[in-house]
Formats: sequence, C-alpha cells, structure tokens
Amino acid sequence: MRRAALVLALATALGLTACGGDDTAASTADDTTTVVASTNVYGSIAEAIAGDAATVTSIIDDPSADPHSYEADTRTQLALSRADVVVENGGGYDDFVDTMLDAAEDADPVVVNAVELSGEDTSGEFNEHVWYDVPTVRKVADAIEAALAEASPADAATFEANADTLDAQLAELEQRIADAAATTAGAPVAVTEPVPGYLLDALGAENRTPDEFSEAIEEETDVPADALQETLALFPGGQVRALVHNEQTTGPQTEQVLRAAEAADVPVVPVTETLPEGEDYASWMSANVDALVSALTA
Repeated sequence: MRRAALVLALATALGLTACGGDDTAASTADDTTTVVASTNVYGSIAEAIAGDAATVTSIIDDPSADPHSYEADTRTQLALSRADVVVENGGGYDDFVDTMLDAAEDADPVVVNAVELSGEDTSGEFNEHVWYDVPTVRKVADAIEAALAEASPADAATFEANADTLDAQLAELEQRIADAAATTAGAPVAVTEPVPGYLLDALGAENRTPDEFSEAIEEETDVPADALQETLALFPGGQVRALVHNEQTTGPQTEQVLRAAEAADVPVVPVTETLPEGEDYASWMSANVDALVSALTA
C-alpha cells in the first residue's frame, strides 16, 4: 500500500512538472552531477569529496530530527529520481531510499550502501549505525569518489584530491581512537541506544546495559520492568563510568536513566544520529571521541 502511494505521488509530481510548474529541481541543468544522501552524515562525506564539482543534497539534515521516524515526500522522491549518485546507510536504517528508487522507474543512480561496504553480518542482531565505525566511513568515501569519477570523468582529479584530504583526516582519527584504547579498554559504560556501539567497541569499552533496555528504546517500545531496574542500578553502585545518551530519542524511561546517572555523578555523553549545525563528519566524530575518552578516563 505504501509503495503504491509513493508511485502515485511521483506520478503526480512529475505530471505537475510536465505541465509547466516552476519546480526548482526541474530547472537543474542536466550536466550537473548530483548526489543525494539519506542523512547529512553521509552528505558531509560526499560534500568533502565533491567540492564545487557536484551538488550534494541531504534528505535528513535537521539536527533535532529522529531519522527513524522520517516521513519521505514527493520532493524526496524527485531528488532521488534525478540523482547520479545516492548514498544510503542500508541495513534497514533508511529503507525509504530503496523504496523510492524502486518506485522511480527511470532512476538509475550509482548507489553507495554503507552497511554493504562495512562487511558486517546482518543476518542476526545487527547494529546498523555504521557511520560510528571510522574504517567503514573510509570505505564509503572511497566508493563515493569512484561513483563521482564515473559520473563526471572530467572532474576525477578534483574528486581524487579531495578524497585524499578527507582520508588523511579519517586515518588520523582512526589512529587517535586506537591510541586512546590503551586507556579506555575495559571501561564499563551504559548506553540508552546502540547508536555509538562501533566507536565504543573500537575504544575497548564494555557495555553493561541490558540488551532488553537499549533494544526497547531503539524500537520505541516499553522497556521491561526488570531491564529498567537493572539499568538504573548501574549508576548508584558505580558499575559504569559513563552513560552515552542518544539525544534524538528521549522518553520517560530514558529520562529516568539520565536522572539516575546525574544523581550518581556519572558523566553523560550525548550522541546524535545526524550532524549538529556547523560540523562536518571529521570534526563531529573527533568531538565524539574526545568526549567519550574524557568520560571513560575521568
């Protein structure tokens, strides 16, 4: 039913364009290389590589938005249908991208799927937030460079130079994480959601949160009472050094956990699923690393 609605929406939007509406996307020059990213995290990576040689649009770019509850519209459909390159997370995180591409019969972009590039096993329980894994992001950047060079061979040298600059930043960040792990390995931590899991793993931190708690918060369902009590008990007894909290998903039970951490003087480290305003991927992830290392070594 939802796909049928998307097809109808696209047909309507395209019909309006054909009838002479002044749709902005319709006036875009055919020779402009365009990239559409599902979130501004991937949009930032694409922008760093594209420079001025391509146009990058991020579908979800509101720092306060929860990507899990995003409702795509006809403007999103049109942008995707005209893209040369599409960058998505995959792994069930941003399924609306594939749904809309399937509904747009003429769309034929190169699709960069971060989860596929990660090599993670998605057959069982799986943390889809792979942009918190710097080695995966480096693979995504390489794939974006290749896709842009294919779409615009004349600008290939620009894309390569920009990608090299970004990769140097990411390599430095990856080394910083590896160096920090010498002091953070084994540090006990609690999380409201598994969002930063890959980064915590790289730092060697030990997640002591009951799986039932973080899974329920991520799925926006009620946390089982025993899992909530087990989570709350982590703080007064000093069983964790920090609480890592997804600021974009809050509710009564996460608020209880935040209050318990604050009452026990346990540092709270906020994380997000999209870029804060004024940040690029490298600066944002670097700040995340600094905040986590500071909390875990306090």
